[in-house]
Amino acid sequence: MTLEQKHPLAAQDRKIIDMILAEGKTDYNIAEVARLKIRYQGFPGAKDIQRDLDLILQQWGMTEAELFATARKLHQPQSIYCNKISPEKDREDWI
Repeated sequence: MTLEQKHPLAAQDRKIIDMILAEGKTDYNIAEVARLKIRYQGFPGAKDIQRDLDLILQQWGMTEAELFATARKLHQPQSIYCNKISPEKDREDWI
């Protein structure tokens, strides 16, 4: 039996996911979903977050491969990332 782990950034990430669900598909939100998909990939817990990320992709009509390809294109000219939840923490937060 595997115990579900709690990710230390789950509460912060839940706010981001709720914001994305409310706002819909934007370039910024595509980058955020890609970042969160990477963070939770293979993580033994946070099933609600993983489920909502999959739901967002389904609503947008995108596969994970399409998401990552689009996010890479968005990041090519310049970094699209900024922290909407805590702007004072303007750093990339991938893990």
